[in-house]
Amino acid sequence: DYEEYLDATGNENWIELLHSKDWGLIDIMKPKMTELLRQYYFVGGMPGVVSKFIENTDLQQVRTLQRDILEAYRRDISKHTSAAESTRIREVLDSLPSQLARENKKFIYGAVRKGSRAKDFEQAIQWLVDAGIVYKVSRIKEPKMPLKFYEDRDAFKLFLLDCGLLACMTDASAGQMLIGDNAFTEFKGAFTEQYVLQQLLALGLKPYYWSNTKTPSEIDFIIQDSQRVIPVEVKAEENVRARSLAQFIKDNPGLKGLRISMKGYVDQEWMENIPIIAIGTYFEK
Repeated sequence: DYEEYLDATGNENWIELLHSKDWGLIDIMKPKMTELLRQYYFVGGMPGVVSKFIENTDLQQVRTLQRDILEAYRRDISKHTSAAESTRIREVLDSLPSQLARENKKFIYGAVRKGSRAKDFEQAIQWLVDAGIVYKVSRIKEPKMPLKFYEDRDAFKLFLLDCGLLACMTDASAGQMLIGDNAFTEFKGAFTEQYVLQQLLALGLKPYYWSNTKTPSEIDFIIQDSQRVIPVEVKAEENVRARSLAQFIKDNPGLKGLRISMKGYVDQEWMENIPIIAIGTYFEK
């Protein structure tokens, strides 16, 4: 996760600052930590890749190692499945960048192969999930505990296991990822949602999402801790208008929203905003 990356790259002082929960100081120092976050988006959290980057800070070698990992996955797919199934699994994997770059990130079978349906790719998706290469985030029908009871298994999003590998699959250049806010704003915030998912999973949380096709509106993630259900909205920019989240809280009295964005910490009656660099801090026991 991001904090482990900070620790591995010799930036453990920033972890201490984050866990101080001194939100004013965190906000002042946020530009430096955001620069490291851009770097994390590109390098990712695969241990071998991070280790080599620490050794020589060679971004081109980072990308070469990421391509090697993806190719190793593809070889494993061919090795352990039939030719026909291997093709379907690869098609699902290769469709992930375009699926995540859409405004509505719900997985669409027809985006893998025109005219295809669930029966064509269900087994392929399950193989990738079982192999730990992708994460499946199911939709829920109602935000009530336990969330698992309200899971809609027919609607879901698929994410790759690592933001660095996603950057590699999209051929996003180092310049595009590391300079300015391109990494946060390009691809409809796909990298940011991928990043947030990884942090939530690393914290032992099980994310779902919610959507209403009639409105239309969507809550990026719905999670639960031991005490409450938390609707989470992810914003990749400083512009944080949260219409869907605000309406969702109105429609579900008793819930308090969480917005993860580029802005600093703020606690409102109906929602808390936390900076994107401080997810681990917010959920620490």
